[in-house]
Amino acid sequence: MKVALGSDHAGFGLKEELKKRLAKRLEAEFLDFGAFGSAQADYPDHGFPAAQAVASGSCAFGILVCGSGIGMSIVANKVKGIRAALCLDTESARLAREHNDANVLVLVGRKTSAELAEEIALVFLQTPFSGEERHARRISKIKKFEDEHLP
Repeated sequence: MKVALGSDHAGFGLKEELKKRLAKRLEAEFLDFGAFGSAQADYPDHGFPAAQAVASGSCAFGILVCGSGIGMSIVANKVKGIRAALCLDTESARLAREHNDANVLVLVGRKTSAELAEEIALVFLQTPFSGEERHARRISKIKKFEDEHLP
């Protein structure tokens, strides 16, 4: 499994710690789109390429981290084919995957511990989409809107 990673300066530390922790627990390859340090970095510069890697199929999932999680959520959800979910706990991560077939996890860099981020990410990456008719119907409506309105 390939996972695209991206952060701004406020999410850099958590992204790096999460990458180390997940590498020990998963057989995954991580494609890191930055930031590559704690110097000021604009979240769109790293969020867009990470989300595009997921949308293109070169990565199965993405994990984005910024200070509040809001900026990265906005950025990722501008990319056609992305369903990014800002998850604060394992339950929201599970539901994002089971019900929404989310393909990008967004985390709050300033308020999420490395331990919690690891558990959220593991649940997100290991939970399959349920495929239930009602959930599939809703995802289909999102895809239809994207096809009709987005380039």
